[in-house]
Amino acid sequence: MNSRDQISIGSQSILWVAGVGVGLLTLAFVMGVQVGKQSAALRRPAVRSGEEDLRDLPEPLVDQLKIFEGDGPDKLVPTPRVDATAPTPEPKPAATPAAAGGDRWTLQLVATPDAAEARRVADRAKAAGFVTTTVKDKGQVKVRLAKSANRATMDKTAEKLKKGGFKPFAVKAGD
Repeated sequence: MNSRDQISIGSQSILWVAGVGVGLLTLAFVMGVQVGKQSAALRRPAVRSGEEDLRDLPEPLVDQLKIFEGDGPDKLVPTPRVDATAPTPEPKPAATPAAAGGDRWTLQLVATPDAAEARRVADRAKAAGFVTTTVKDKGQVKVRLAKSANRATMDKTAEKLKKGGFKPFAVKAGD
């Protein structure tokens, strides 16, 4: 054999080729991980509302056990599924001394020296289905609910307003 037919590879060349190979494999791995993260983000389920979560809850245990009430296995009749999203009618409050002429309360939504801000709050409350009145007192413009009732009723209404993004507080209707 001639010396020109032989290929000689030095140890330095072998290390260089091995280093480039490891670098390319690392690059391919990192790129694969990034692609996997992006595709997982695209497959992530959409954000669900609380109402949808309530709809997926199982029936209350009491309702589940009602199917076993009966004389025998032939009497098993499943009860209908309760719709957790259906509004429940609020019970009418019993006549209390406060409702019969005692202290009357209303809810104040805002007290501000800025009439435009008070108007914005009143418009938001009207859009949410609440009738308001505006009172000017000591340089302040106060937006309050037009109706008054006993304290317990106003506390329930305050909870509804808080869910709508308001920060109401109870005041006596005569104040």
